[in-house]
Amino acid sequence: MRSTEVVIIGAGAAGLMCALTAAGRGRKVMLLDHANKAGKKILMSGGGRCNFTNMYTEPSNFLSQNAHFCKSALARYTQWDFIGMVAKHGVPYHEKKLGQLFCDNKSSDILGMLLDECDQVGVNLHLDTSIQQIEKLESGYLLETTLGQLTCESLVIATGGLSIPTLGATGFGYQVAKQFGHQLLPTRAGLVPFTITDQLKELCTELSGTSVDCLVSCNDQSFRENILFTHRGLSGPAILQISSFWQSGDAVEINLMPDHDVPNWLQQQQAERPNSELKTLLGEIFTKKMANLLADNWFVSKPMKQYTHAELADIATKLASWTLVPAGTEGYRTAEVTLGGVDTHEVSSKTMESLKSPGLYFIGEVLDVTGHLGGFNFQWAWASGYAAAQYA
Repeated sequence: MRSTEVVIIGAGAAGLMCALTAAGRGRKVMLLDHANKAGKKILMSGGGRCNFTNMYTEPSNFLSQNAHFCKSALARYTQWDFIGMVAKHGVPYHEKKLGQLFCDNKSSDILGMLLDECDQVGVNLHLDTSIQQIEKLESGYLLETTLGQLTCESLVIATGGLSIPTLGATGFGYQVAKQFGHQLLPTRAGLVPFTITDQLKELCTELSGTSVDCLVSCNDQSFRENILFTHRGLSGPAILQISSFWQSGDAVEINLMPDHDVPNWLQQQQAERPNSELKTLLGEIFTKKMANLLADNWFVSKPMKQYTHAELADIATKLASWTLVPAGTEGYRTAEVTLGGVDTHEVSSKTMESLKSPGLYFIGEVLDVTGHLGGFNFQWAWASGYAAAQYA
């Protein structure tokens, strides 16, 4: 039987950060993962460029049933701390927009940096390792694994959520939480595209690949970013953002012309360009194809002077508050994150330690803390991993 001080299950962003930090303060650390490679989600994130943090990280960028929980960890390990590590390793990066920081080269730069840090402090990493059973001892935990039996003083669960099962996501962390008496909040896919199945599907399919800057709203939340039409429905940053606030059956409102006061704009066009067709004018704002399709699907296109006030008001409503009810989402298959998870009321916000089972810690996505799109979920992984490592 092997024994160590700290066992961390899950070699993703949170697990790697926790491992290198705990080992850095002299703890004997074993990092286990059932996958054949560490950090698979890091590698595919940000289109292969890893949006590793956001310069404007604030607690308000996170969703949780316990809004205050994330504050302590985020304050103790900030985006600037992580940027400092990136700079120390000479990893070139840039701001894309809205504070989102990406690697200039590849995500593997960030994974390589974390693995180097783990190497330097002697983290014992074991891949292709499954855990069959966990038992609480008088002090610490006994694990039955494919490496044989392991005992540890501190056990850290960094197994992530259910999103992207092809990369090895499982509900393992939730099972462990349940085993040790924790409440689980209902989980669902977040940061995920919408599917459309009604008569709008044809419009989405026709416009597949078209991207438009919009203001998207649902349940008192709004995001201004691009939406992307797809063969199955709607995607793009604004849609992914709002999906975390959407529940089945909710209507989503999309302002296709957020830079215009649409009723005024239409009246102005009518006064200044009475002989121009509506679709010609819309073609100056959208692609020609989109302008034609909107005109054909939503209203009859004719010269501006032929519209009544009531018709213009109706057109304005369709363009400024297009309202639709998605059939659903693409689900965990393509979701970037999992909403819900281990109830944070039963975990210390200072140490990430279970309040139910001493020596057991939860970090990263397995907890009910979900960031907005744009590097926030990585920052939560770094911050929660760092917080637990100070005590594990």
